[in-house]
Amino acid sequence: MNIGVPRERRPFEFRVGLTPITVQLLVREGHTCYVEHDAGVGAGFSDQEYETAGARIVYSPHEVFGRADLLLKVLRPTFEELDMMQAGGTMMGLLHLAWSRKDKVEVIQEKGLTTIPYEHIRLADGSVPVRRPLSQIGGQLVGQIGAHLMQNDAGGKGILLGGIAGVPPAEVVIIGAGIFGTYAVKSFISLGAHVTVLDTNMDALRRIYDAYPGVVTMLSNPSKVERATAFADVVVAGVLVPNDLPPRVVTREMVRNMKPRSLIMDISIDEGGCVETSRLTTHEHPTFVDEGVVHYCVPNIPSIVARTSTYAFLNAAFPFIMEIANKGVERAVTENPAIENGAVIYKGENRHLARLVPAG
Repeated sequence: MNIGVPRERRPFEFRVGLTPITVQLLVREGHTCYVEHDAGVGAGFSDQEYETAGARIVYSPHEVFGRADLLLKVLRPTFEELDMMQAGGTMMGLLHLAWSRKDKVEVIQEKGLTTIPYEHIRLADGSVPVRRPLSQIGGQLVGQIGAHLMQNDAGGKGILLGGIAGVPPAEVVIIGAGIFGTYAVKSFISLGAHVTVLDTNMDALRRIYDAYPGVVTMLSNPSKVERATAFADVVVAGVLVPNDLPPRVVTREMVRNMKPRSLIMDISIDEGGCVETSRLTTHEHPTFVDEGVVHYCVPNIPSIVARTSTYAFLNAAFPFIMEIANKGVERAVTENPAIENGAVIYKGENRHLARLVPAG
């Protein structure tokens, strides 16, 4: 199979679709890997490393997109990238198609493409193996990012998360007790913050309660979210709904009632956000103020530790990539339910996307 690895063109995306060692493993199986010039630079991989692994370095994006039977991206494609793809091809990546523009999805369907977002590859037990390590990384990062954003020089209210003798620690509220939420708890506790976690899943709350004595756990409902956000210095919202957009669990009225210059970190922004006042930001301009509250809504948090996160997501994704390369997409989708779950659009047919945002 011809496998293409393009250079990511979206701002502040430093990860890459394959590492040199995964290229080497695919080449040993008889596949041809076309890697675009400088595709791996952000993650610390040189063209020479890819060539040593057996890749063919190409200098035109048209060549890497046009040659690929299987295209391995990180973020969802732009319109220009879709135009370069060959009809009937297959694309894998962190595509977040539920939050993609409807007219872009229509182009995917018109070209008869198969898209397998890593975040939708789902095992029989309901777990999402490729999303998991990225959620772990994101959870670890929000503590240190949140600590910085609470500083005066970053526009924050000037609070040290862990406090000091005679001065209490910051109040951190985490909405969502999944993988991301669990690692966010770990991160903020290590910095000395006082943490409260809300979720609708009692089993998830029990796991947090048992693992982290001193963390307050609350069964989530609108009344309790309103109560918790009102006393919070930092609110971290990470709500995931499989194959759909997350609900808006934090309303504008709740934000309005938060303490001035407190901080909201909407980690669900990859899928549209779960805070009513959220809008996309970037690593260059990560925050804005609405209703007197600082908002951090950066969608690709793990990209700033590109080498670690590239290794991490490929550790989980590579068995699925290899299976598709060796069997072909049709047989892999038929024989592996996890890959079938991930094939949200298969040969142009919408299989698993519940709803789409409109064009414009």
